[in-house]
Amino acid sequence: MKYTALETKTVRQIQAGGPDAYRLAAERALSDGQGNPCRHCLKEIPESAAMLVLAHRPFATLQPYAETGPIFLCANLCSRGGGPEIPEILTTSPDYLVKGYGSDHRIVYGTGTVLSKSDLPDRAEKLLDDPRVAYLHVRSARNNCYQLRIDP
Repeated sequence: MKYTALETKTVRQIQAGGPDAYRLAAERALSDGQGNPCRHCLKEIPESAAMLVLAHRPFATLQPYAETGPIFLCANLCSRGGGPEIPEILTTSPDYLVKGYGSDHRIVYGTGTVLSKSDLPDRAEKLLDDPRVAYLHVRSARNNCYQLRIDP
């Protein structure tokens, strides 16, 4: 199982002023140090650090299940996070919303669930064992903001 961050190429385009999912430039702000997870380095953006706020759609094409929502990125260059270890951004909330998607990029009904952060790794492994599930999305359980993707 692999925790997958946004691709560096996509993030660098946005950091350079490129458009977000709504074809707007990202808004610039300063992190308050709490609840500002970067979807590229998969770490919390430190207090007073510059950050970007933008609309993100973690799907290549428009379709009914292609949700768009707000995310944060470090405004300055950061290294892409991810891999087999639980990233920092999945340790700062008590629970997360997890949804399974098929190879057609549509929700696999019955896979969506809110999990405690301690239950997330084991439940993610079980969901990925389902042959209908190609990958998972992890979202905020409170605001539905996209956090990251989990791949087998």
